[in-house]
Amino acid sequence: MREDYRLRYVSTRGGAAPLGFCDATLAGLAPDGGLFVPEQYPTPVDVAALSGKSFEDQALTVMSAFAGGEISDQDLAADVDAAMATFSHAARTPLVQIGPNEFLLELFHGPTLAFKDVAMQTLARLMDRILKARGRRATIITATSGDTGAAAADAFRGRDNIDLFILFPEGRVSEVQRRQMTTIADDNVHALSVAGDFDDCQRIVKALFVDRDFNDQVAMSGVNSINWARVAAQITYYFYAGLSLGGRPVAFTVPTGNFGDILAGYVAKQMGLAVDQLVIATNKNDILDRGVRTGSFVPGTVTPSTSPSMDIQVSSNFERLMFDLSGRDPASIQSRLADTRAGFSLTEDEHAKLTALFASGRCDDVLAGERIAKTYADTGILVDTHTAVGLAAADMAPRREGVPMVTLATAHPAKFPDAVEAASGIRPTPPARLAHVLDAPERATPVAADTRAVADVVLARSRAVTA
Repeated sequence: MREDYRLRYVSTRGGAAPLGFCDATLAGLAPDGGLFVPEQYPTPVDVAALSGKSFEDQALTVMSAFAGGEISDQDLAADVDAAMATFSHAARTPLVQIGPNEFLLELFHGPTLAFKDVAMQTLARLMDRILKARGRRATIITATSGDTGAAAADAFRGRDNIDLFILFPEGRVSEVQRRQMTTIADDNVHALSVAGDFDDCQRIVKALFVDRDFNDQVAMSGVNSINWARVAAQITYYFYAGLSLGGRPVAFTVPTGNFGDILAGYVAKQMGLAVDQLVIATNKNDILDRGVRTGSFVPGTVTPSTSPSMDIQVSSNFERLMFDLSGRDPASIQSRLADTRAGFSLTEDEHAKLTALFASGRCDDVLAGERIAKTYADTGILVDTHTAVGLAAADMAPRREGVPMVTLATAHPAKFPDAVEAASGIRPTPPARLAHVLDAPERATPVAADTRAVADVVLARSRAVTA
């Protein structure tokens, strides 16, 4: 642990006191409604020194840089090693070549078969460690469009110091995603089926975070990608992929709705990884693609799709990028993002910076199905609907000759078997670790898309209240 160094985290909206890594991790969202970001990105990472090392060793270097000396490298290594031990592939996030200079980064070998396992398994152990050291309990309330809730339920189940409440939009996640949340039998996990869409769930979570009385009563924390530690843990697989390809410039295409996954790629670039291009892949809920093209981010109506984890019209993590684009001007962020549902626009300078950093592409359900079929025909590999959106966007992106394109394969096809079978004629075989959720009994609490209704359920069940 480096006693001479303490990286501090500040709010994008400027109204919260700076925090260290541990406090920012437990806080999740800043009390002023902003998102915590490092005062500066840790640079430079000695990329050459990481070459050839295991995923765990590379991840330790990245996470240690953000922990800022608050957690010893020995403890961090123990948590990273334990998290990665839950993965079924020895490489953790293997690269698979599917064509000349075309690769898939398989992020679905964790317990719930989605990319969010990489960060969530690490985050659960970090939070548990911090809470135990402080003799405290916490109540985690998270919104999910499918995969975050499943990953959180698995990672946080059975933890003595944490109660987890998962808000998911009723009828708008796949059956497998729902079951991965509702079949958890541990008493500290509570699945709440919200009569609304993901943006409703996300709005409720944010409203509860800024309600200081409620927050204090339940010791609230969050594990959505609004939590910086989640983003930090996702940076690890960008380094792993880039170094697996020799450390040369690499392009990444990322299917994303809430912008957290691709933000991690942007931060990896700031830390010294040779990222040549970042391509935002959206489904028909295409606010990010529209925003990149026009500089105007105006939410529309969320439309259900075959890639439900991306059915989002308010991309919370874009605020962190916007903070950088604005020259880290919190007053500018506060004035434009006080009500994200109303939308916002970038300045001409900000838009120019955005398009220099990112390209984008939009893929509807029909095109996603065609891309699933083409990938299977060309390679014999089945991909899920979200990965298909990424592959379609990669096809659309301008390319620099000789630069490899890595598309993030964010979920196993067995999580979306009906859509994959409809596109390819092949029903994906569920891995053994998925079988237990397919016939286990479910338990979920229906709740209105109302902040007070959710608060009442949490107050009645959280052990932190009585503590």
